[in-house]
Amino acid sequence: MIFPARLRWLWLTLGVVFLDRATKAWIGSRPEDYFPHVLIPRFLELVRARNPGIAFSFFADASSPATRYLLIFGAVLIIAIIAWLLVASRHLHPVSAAGLALLLAGATGNVTDRIVHGTVTDFLQVWLHFLPWHIFNPWPAFNVADSSVTIGAALIVFDVLFGKQHPAQA
Repeated sequence: MIFPARLRWLWLTLGVVFLDRATKAWIGSRPEDYFPHVLIPRFLELVRARNPGIAFSFFADASSPATRYLLIFGAVLIIAIIAWLLVASRHLHPVSAAGLALLLAGATGNVTDRIVHGTVTDFLQVWLHFLPWHIFNPWPAFNVADSSVTIGAALIVFDVLFGKQHPAQA
């Protein structure tokens, strides 16, 4: 069976979702006294953090169960839109297709965590000690799904700004 090129990007999505789930499971299997675990001194460490909110812990203080369900519903809606864009677009540049696949993977990984655990597991902590100010020390903890969303969004922005413009199809 031959898949259309745009559907082949779903393998990237599945791979990133698997990696995200595997790393979160591994972090969850470590004893509490394992954390923080320094990977690169004064720069990168493993932590175990639970984020009930969204990016940068927005809505983390909202203790209402309705907030959780609203975040899940919003994520599922975004996943549906991104999947539709990825599958239905006939003339999608590979950079944008990769970006959409990564966005889809990140959103899926985090919403799965939110459905199963009620929060999103974050475990990478970056310290920016070399900066003269301490606004981002430490950088908010993140995970594979968060990285996937960031890289995917950057690829789409890059393609929009610098990609070859295709003439409109009649």
